[in-house]
Formats: sequence, C-alpha cells, structure tokens
Amino acid sequence: MRRDIFSDEHELFRQQFKRFVATEVEPHVDRWNAEGITDRHTWKRMGDEGFLGLNMPEEYGGAGGDFLFDAIVMEELAYARAHALQTSLHVDICMPYLLSFGSDEQKERFLRPAITGDCLLAIAMTEPGTGSDLANVQTRALRDGDHYVVNGAKTFISNGQNCDAVIVVAKTDTEADPPHRGISLILVEADREGFSRGRNLKKIGLRGQDTSELFFQDCRVPTENLLGAEEGQGSKQLMEQLQQERLCIGVGSIASCRRSLDDTLEYVKERRAFGRPIGQFQNTQFKLAELASQVEIGQVFVDKLLAAHVAGEEIVSEVSMAKWWTTDLQKRVAAECLQLHGGYGFMQEYPISADYCDAAVQSIYAGTNEVMKMIIARRLGLG
Repeated sequence: MRRDIFSDEHELFRQQFKRFVATEVEPHVDRWNAEGITDRHTWKRMGDEGFLGLNMPEEYGGAGGDFLFDAIVMEELAYARAHALQTSLHVDICMPYLLSFGSDEQKERFLRPAITGDCLLAIAMTEPGTGSDLANVQTRALRDGDHYVVNGAKTFISNGQNCDAVIVVAKTDTEADPPHRGISLILVEADREGFSRGRNLKKIGLRGQDTSELFFQDCRVPTENLLGAEEGQGSKQLMEQLQQERLCIGVGSIASCRRSLDDTLEYVKERRAFGRPIGQFQNTQFKLAELASQVEIGQVFVDKLLAAHVAGEEIVSEVSMAKWWTTDLQKRVAAECLQLHGGYGFMQEYPISADYCDAAVQSIYAGTNEVMKMIIARRLGLG
C-alpha cells in the first residue's frame, strides 16, 4: 500500500536502495552476526553511494534531502534484518549534533568524512552506574590550559569498536547546581592517547552490532573539540536531539514487525498439522489478523510523526508515545510469531528466533519505556 508521506522521488530512491541492500548488505548479515561486528568496506560503500548523507547539506557532501530519505534507509535495513549496520546511529543521531552545534572547523574535520564513510561516529552517554540518569554522569572533562583532561568509563556504546570519533557526555563543571548544568559534549578521536576500547560486549540480540565499553584515562583533548559555543550546554543539546532519536526507533520497530509478520504468514501457509496448513486454523487466523491490525495502526502513527518532524514541529510527547508503544508492539509481534512457528521458532536457523532476541532491547535503550511514560505524564501536567 502506497504511503502518502512519500513522494514519487522517495519511492524511486527506495527501489534503488533495496537493490543496494540485496547485493551489498544482505549477503553479509549472517557473517556480521557471527563475528559481532560489521566491516568497514560496507560502510565505505554506503558513503560512496551517498547513503550516509541523504539529509545533510550539500556544502558538506550530503544530498540535501529531507529526513524521509533517511527513514527509508532505516526501514529497508530493518526489514532486511541488517541491524548490525547502525546507520541510524551514525547518520540520524550523531551527525545532527555536529550539524547543529559543531563549529565550521568541526564540520570539516568530522562531518564531511562521516558522510563519505571514512569517519564512523558513536555517542557515549551510558555509564556502568548511571543508566538513563545522565545528569549524574561520572565521566569528567576538566580544563587544563587549552585542553580538557577526560577521565571515566562508558558502557553499552554502539559502534564502540568501529568508531573513529566519539561524542562524549561528560561533566565539565563538577560543582554545578543543578548537576545537569555542568554537562558538556566533547568530541574525542579514537586515536587520542588515553582513550581505549574495552570488550565487544556479547548480547542476546543484535549480535552483529559492536557494542562496547570505552575508557578514558587522562585523555587530553583540545578545547576546540567542545561541541557548542560554551560549556554546560550538553543537557540542552541532548534534549534537542532526542526527538529524532526516538522517532528513529519507532520507524525501525514497525519495519521489523512487518518482516516478522510477513515471514510468519508464509510459514503458516506451508507448515501442516493435522492434515492441513496451520494457517487454516482459527486461532492462527485470529492471531495474525490482530497483529496485522496493530502493525497498520502503528505505521499510521509513525507516518504522522514523520510528517510532523519533517515539518519542524515539536512532538516530544508523541515520539515518546511512539517509542514505547512501537517497541512493546515489536516484542509482542516477535513473541506471537515465534509461537506460531512452534518448536522451529526456537531454532536459530529460523530468523524469527533472532527477531525475538533483537526485540528485547528496544524497550530499554534511548530511554527506557518507563522513562518515556514519565515524560508523557509530565507533559500531561501530572508531575
């Protein structure tokens, strides 16, 4: 079904990107999942084809398109189960910090090579003891002359092994009251002395993503690596970008739901029990009818938010609603579809088992679903 938010130009691009995914991405997905990391060659191919800068200005090598082109990339990669290729993190989460808050020099040094695929980006928020409580991060970036000296540890950092530069959430003022006023964002190159990568963490899902520990020990970074004109703006900068981050998750969740559902529809038409395809049993029909309805409802809501976001509207409450609702839906769809596969759903050779494991983290990162509900409640005047 044609979705009204996409123009003919968008749909032509979708077909182009689908072909790229079929030839350049899907053949590598199983290997990435086995190795726990993607290869730089594919990232570079993405950059060479212009897929890493669709929504970035032409003056830095981008295509100057709207966010809907990026949404198409997210959808097609999620549908292909290519979760290992974390382009939404690199393009739609990290790049906007550089575009919105970076100096001209920072954009030339980091944004331009990020668009070409020569500089992979990560953002380091979470710490072992803080989780979603960013106001109380323990990583310090204290000024010493014309440098910051960074000390601390981060964990669960996506692109942690592959990244060439990290946007680090750190305290530049340990005495600030309230604490969030002491937070700044610092760009740290991966080849800086004092920066080191820890383990590539082993996860139950999203196995192809390199999710890592990062350590900073007396890591000296020039003060010109501060994002923004002055210190203490980090919390505000983070809040400004979270709308898009949470919308990205909703986009990917619905696309993943569609893949689980489509594969299960094919399976129940072929799998037989008691002399007939299991798709002919009323329970199977009712379950899939319910899931298909819920996915369509979720798609309409996400499309509405995509249109509003492209139009520049402030939709913090709505993307918080979408983030928790679509990720809960993804977990529910994966679980119900696995159940309809029976014992085969529990076997790793059937992709629905990966869908089930991959869905688990969706309600946790980018702010837990409990945090989403707190945000919604506050904006309803309840706290």
